[in-house]
Amino acid sequence: MAFIRHRGKTYSVVYKILDENGKEHTTSETFATQKEADKRKKEIEYKQSIGKFEVQKCATLKELIEEYVQIYGHDKWGVSTYSGNVALINNYILPTIGDTKLAGINTHFIEKYYKDLLKMPEVKSTKNPDGTGTITESTVNEIHKVLRSCFRQAVKWDMMKKNPAVDATVPKAKKQEREIWTAEMLMQALEACDNKMLKIAFHLAFTATLRIGELLGLTWDDMDISKEAIADNKAYVIINKQVERVSKDAIEALNSKEIIMIFPSQKKNNRTVRVLKTPKTDSSVRKVFIPKSVAQCLIDLKADQDEIKEVLGNEYQDYNLVMATTFGLPIGDSYLRTKMQEIIDALGLPDVVFHSLRHTSVTYKLKLSGGDIKAVQGDSGHAQADMVTEVYGHIIDEDRRKNAELMENAFYNKENLNPQMKEQDKGSSTITVPDGVDAELLMKVLGNSEMTALLTSLAKTMKVE
Repeated sequence: MAFIRHRGKTYSVVYKILDENGKEHTTSETFATQKEADKRKKEIEYKQSIGKFEVQKCATLKELIEEYVQIYGHDKWGVSTYSGNVALINNYILPTIGDTKLAGINTHFIEKYYKDLLKMPEVKSTKNPDGTGTITESTVNEIHKVLRSCFRQAVKWDMMKKNPAVDATVPKAKKQEREIWTAEMLMQALEACDNKMLKIAFHLAFTATLRIGELLGLTWDDMDISKEAIADNKAYVIINKQVERVSKDAIEALNSKEIIMIFPSQKKNNRTVRVLKTPKTDSSVRKVFIPKSVAQCLIDLKADQDEIKEVLGNEYQDYNLVMATTFGLPIGDSYLRTKMQEIIDALGLPDVVFHSLRHTSVTYKLKLSGGDIKAVQGDSGHAQADMVTEVYGHIIDEDRRKNAELMENAFYNKENLNPQMKEQDKGSSTITVPDGVDAELLMKVLGNSEMTALLTSLAKTMKVE
């Protein structure tokens, strides 16, 4: 049996086929009109019933990619991923190699295509507003990811025998080294900041390790900043939404998947809209405890918002957002970036992007926690600990650099040729032995490394939450 799936301006006939191994797969054929789709559906069902149905094979890369987007993309991608991938397809893949026969695509073809891309002009976009320069290695890597996934599906659908992108050599993306603010620099920025919303943004990005979209998507109902919570050091925010700007085409194509709300736009002709949406991954949903000082800042902000609501009445568009304009709409990320740049210019601080505050946050939390990677990962919302461990490695390198500096002063500057072991704090090593306990035996037990590890483990499990 087959069925018709209507998405956007297209109609797809979806049906199941058996490969040469007898394994069942789902595939589809896309049409511009309902009439064409109905006709093809009847044809498929009839030929399947008499055992004479043959699957139409994609002849060109363009035909394959259209199938890939309709079947795989619609099911697997969110609106942000859809917008980005479709832009890559329309800008760089279809205009250059779209008409290529699938039979002529091999690993050599793909590698040559990647090299040719590096000589082509980059399309004008939000990342490249001036439309200048050639395609970067990073963009080629993103294109590679799309093609590799597309060819993987083609192999699965029995349209290609081998994935030509798997073994292809991809141009190595140049790692862009950015300066990061230290905690001291952030404190300097906070002390100089007289913009209420930017100051709140700084506090939340740093203490809750937020992405800018997560920050803008925070709502008052997803936090506990009550007096009781603050007193018990249990104030928290829940990150389960984010604000992003996405294309209208993506929303339509995916039937508003992930979309919680579309915010009104003053410009009707815009191809993009600002939306409140669910996070991209499950790991991004998290509960983060915040310091008392930040909780108090939020209380003050809420009081200010309530006062504005009372004054404006129905003119206030209440979306329950923390980061809201005077009239209740979400604050734009460009606004925060502009105000942050003013602070940077005024103080002469390193020219960092807003996202770098996550790096500052992770670094600071790792130092405070003694390198507890899992705890910090829980706050940052990373599915993998890779980013956290990368920062951890940076911290270790910093400490090793300090060791070199100490050796320079102590040995080569002859300031301390005979260093002594630092004495332990006597107060921390004093043990009170209870009555009836053999002190000598107790010290032997504590001197056993395995027993010490066991006792430490037991102590952790007995901690009161």
